[in-house]
Amino acid sequence: MEIDAEMRRKIVVSISSVAVFVFVFIGVGIVYGPELPSQGGLALVGAIVLFIFGMA
Repeated sequence: MEIDAEMRRKIVVSISSVAVFVFVFIGVGIVYGPELPSQGGLALVGAIVLFIFGMA
């Protein structure tokens, strides 16, 4: 099964978006610590919203 150039590009963009999303979640966890105050919660919600818009 061959993967054409457009499909390969979509796969790379999707994998990159997921990787960035995971790194942002890890970054928020490191910055705000295990207690995760309300600002950290807003940062996580913002990351989820940006991920959804990025994948749309």
